[in-house]
Amino acid sequence: MTGHARWRDPRLGRTDEVRLDAGRVRYHEAGDGPALVFVHGYLVNANIWRKLVPLLSEQYRCITPDWPLGSHVVPMPSEADLSPTGIARLIAGFLEALDLRDVTLVGNDSGGAYSQLVAARHARRLSGLVLNSCETPWCSWPPNPGGFGILKAAARHPVSHRALYQALRWERAWRWRNTYGWLAKYPIDVDAMRSYVRPVITRRDIRLDGRKAISTVSARYSRHAAEQLRQSRPLPVLCMWGAEDRVFALDDARRYATELGARLRTIDDSYTYTAEDQPGRTADVLHEWLDEKDT
Repeated sequence: MTGHARWRDPRLGRTDEVRLDAGRVRYHEAGDGPALVFVHGYLVNANIWRKLVPLLSEQYRCITPDWPLGSHVVPMPSEADLSPTGIARLIAGFLEALDLRDVTLVGNDSGGAYSQLVAARHARRLSGLVLNSCETPWCSWPPNPGGFGILKAAARHPVSHRALYQALRWERAWRWRNTYGWLAKYPIDVDAMRSYVRPVITRRDIRLDGRKAISTVSARYSRHAAEQLRQSRPLPVLCMWGAEDRVFALDDARRYATELGARLRTIDDSYTYTAEDQPGRTADVLHEWLDEKDT
């Protein structure tokens, strides 16, 4: 694999790997204090948090794994379960393997859907949940705005799945609405973008992991998890939304926050990737909520 795919911003901290029942997960760690574990969405990796981690790591232990969602570098075994329930078990197994306790789980984009599954079914090691511009009970998964349903449709066959991503060889395609243009308001750094797109373009084993993940997503998983969370309210929850999010409706976030008894905070001048568009404001909101939660 090229160096572009392996590059991770040094601000993420040291790099390590952990072997879980499902396979190996590469992760990055910076700082000390209460643990924050970050869950990114499809076709990005830990680099999505590269601007945010330095703003939090003086007070918190920031752990940013590369989850097997198509932009990772360590492939999973071919038999690994990468359905939504399988990814949720993977995240829970990661927390257990590192013996992390009182974790605040921070999920963005589809990482927020996976995080809801973890909170609903594997909450033992969690003390808080941050839903950062992600699926709500009124969303499809993949979401309809932006045309992201094509990702699941193309994943029905390896040939169509591979063909779909060849356009990402050209930088101009990175700003299309059904790639990253409706997720980040401002263009993402070239080094980070190459780390996102090179694995799915160049590696068959990484494409297989991504295909298994995206082909199995469905709103029935996120809606069931949301119903469990609404009924039990097991954790403090923050809904942190891009004020200009074009994919996950802010009105749905308001409704969901009310049903969860959660705080809702918006990030001005940002789409879905608030840690990319507005890392300073995102860090301020997290600091404020974490301080309230822990007092």
